[in-house]
Amino acid sequence: MSALGILRALAVLGVFTSLHASQRPNIVFILTDDQDVELNGQDPILKTRELIGASGMTFTNMYVSSPLCCPSRSSILTGKYVHNHHGINNSVTGGCSSPEWQLENEGSAFPVYLKKQGYNTFFAGKYLNQYGFPQTGGVEHIPPGWDWWIGLVGNSVYYNYTLSINGTAEDHGDDYGRDYLTDVIHRRGQEFLGIQSQDRPTPFFMMLSTPACHDPFTPAPQYNSTFSDARAPRGGSFNLHAKDKHWLIRQAITPMPNDTIEYIDTTFRNRWRTLQSVDDMVEDVVKTLDAKGMLDNTYIFYSSDNGFHLGQFSMPYDKRQAYEFDVKVPLMVRGPGIAKDVIISDSVLNIDLGPTFIELAGATPPNSTDGMSLLPILHGTKDPSVPFRVQFLTEHSGVGADSVPGCPQYQGQGLMVCKMHCVCQDSRNNTHACLRYKSNSVDYKYCEFEDDDNFRELYELKQDPYELTNVVDQINPEILAVLKTNLYDMKICTGDACHGSNSHQII
Repeated sequence: MSALGILRALAVLGVFTSLHASQRPNIVFILTDDQDVELNGQDPILKTRELIGASGMTFTNMYVSSPLCCPSRSSILTGKYVHNHHGINNSVTGGCSSPEWQLENEGSAFPVYLKKQGYNTFFAGKYLNQYGFPQTGGVEHIPPGWDWWIGLVGNSVYYNYTLSINGTAEDHGDDYGRDYLTDVIHRRGQEFLGIQSQDRPTPFFMMLSTPACHDPFTPAPQYNSTFSDARAPRGGSFNLHAKDKHWLIRQAITPMPNDTIEYIDTTFRNRWRTLQSVDDMVEDVVKTLDAKGMLDNTYIFYSSDNGFHLGQFSMPYDKRQAYEFDVKVPLMVRGPGIAKDVIISDSVLNIDLGPTFIELAGATPPNSTDGMSLLPILHGTKDPSVPFRVQFLTEHSGVGADSVPGCPQYQGQGLMVCKMHCVCQDSRNNTHACLRYKSNSVDYKYCEFEDDDNFRELYELKQDPYELTNVVDQINPEILAVLKTNLYDMKICTGDACHGSNSHQII
């Protein structure tokens, strides 16, 4: 049976869902890969900003639980912090789509709850970095809760990949018309929307998980020359040497060599170019829903799994760091009951998405969920004088090898890999946990690193938004003690205790 034929069969099965499900809204979730906020990563998606952001809410303080793909995506799926879902990095041994992770988490991920509420569910694109390999169940493994499954095997690419089509391998080459992954996701999503109808009693959830704007930064051919004059932002911490940061950051070469700067600018342009295909996909999703009379009963969410850096503190490119450019991501939402063109400054997290989807579907998020539903914000019922959350946690577990070819000065440091003139992107002593504490009067970020020196970093972001000056040795000891206690509590929190409402307060 063809893909469209299977979809039509699923649509017929949906008719037997209880009639009260027809009152439930449809939900579309578009997830990009490595799309930043701090480096103007939202600038090129003009249509998305108009069709979702200006037609709903734009969140200016959306953060991820970890600045790395697989841990963050695992948090999105489960609504849990990394220390609770145990997918700590992008490797199988680190819990990325491992058999143990699947057994512990997939049965309670948000799609399962949506399915229990009668939703017809669709997924296309990148799932988790180690999905689909023999050691993680192969393409035959379809995570529970999904009716229609189009899962990418492995990490983000644009050509030459394999998809699991409901458990059957489908290989793709390097022909743009057939294989460009963002467009394949786009087309499959349109096929799914094509069989939906406002008269059907079954609501749907559709997740489109694109490779853009992840490495290898391959644009569609028609966008190869766009943004030809653009270059990476030079403000803030760009090309600065950090003397008061943890070990990894101190290794950066400053000033960066000319070829590194050229590489950064080329990468910046290509990242923007890959997002043009995502922008086209968003436009088509909105147009199709509108043409079918379903737009007014559909929530559309747009976000990313983590941020990115290009030259900040002289680090050529990557993520994995504790700073704003790696942990802050886009979030735009439109849908029934959401006011138009509203800017939200409350701190929200990727662990809030799952509980929000579950509550939109008419169910109660499980007690094990660390995040909180965004519905009070979306529907304007939250008390504006009370912060949505006062504090939150970000975590990263560094990985590495014992030696680095071509970088003898770093032998034994446990570096993962070096990028551009032996500037490393990760190491085992890059393992860190950070507390963000934000009130009307203060905005602190306090981080502890698991290294030989037990290095600590503290920033007051109201005064120092680019995190240029580590004030851990200058801060009032009483304030530091509160931050340290709260960080410890957050590192072991579960469920409601992760909401931050019981934290020790700083005036």
